Amino acid sequence: MRRRRRGGSQIPGSITAGAGNPRTRLRYARPVELTLERRTGLERALRLEYLTVGWNVVEGLVAVAAALAAGSVALLGFGLDSFVEMASGLVLVWRLQAERRQGARHAERLDRLALRLVGLSLFALAAWVALDATLALLRHELPEPSPVGIALTSLSIATMLWLARAKRRAAATLGSHALAADAFQTTACFWLSVVTLAGLGLNALLGWWWADPVAALGMTVLLAREGREAWRGEACSCGATC
Repeated sequence: MRRRRRGGSQIPGSITAGAGNPRTRLRYARPVELTLERRTGLERALRLEYLTVGWNVVEGLVAVAAALAAGSVALLGFGLDSFVEMASGLVLVWRLQAERRQGARHAERLDRLALRLVGLSLFALAAWVALDATLALLRHELPEPSPVGIALTSLSIATMLWLARAKRRAAATLGSHALAADAFQTTACFWLSVVTLAGLGLNALLGWWWADPVAALGMTVLLAREGREAWRGEACSCGATC
């Protein structure tokens, strides 16, 4: 004679009827609980990514406007890279929030997807900057000096230096390859600021118009390397220099 169950619904993660039966199994796997330490680490990493997104929105808008006013290829590439950095920050926000909701079980899969998205965006930007800088050299386009660009890149150097260090510490705490790659990307942004500032400064002080597109071409090497490391799921060791 068959026994009938009471109620047709089942709560995810709950035990089926007959709790006293030793053969009773869980119908659904319980999510992996986050420890207090890891949850705290996630919150700190999220704050860093929110700051990254906010900073890069402002930086990108100011840099692009100043680049269009001065006709600077290097400054334009720098400004567009800020929007890629913003997109990367949003990807990391999604990845960290997903782990906070779903638990550590999905962390590795989310890391891989986040890294691929970041890598693709960097490859696309490197190709565009290389084409634009090459055309500027061939056409002998003369950029105007940009005091706004010089001030912005100088400020960015200090900001990116601090952010890269903070992200590396957060990545070590969480053991997140995606966050470590994002820290390297922020380090690369530091070097992009240095390269852009050098091009703008040489053009403003010495009138070397070609320094601007040459700086942009130097930028593409960093962008392509950064994209390769992100695609492979690695954090380049040169990030440790900042």
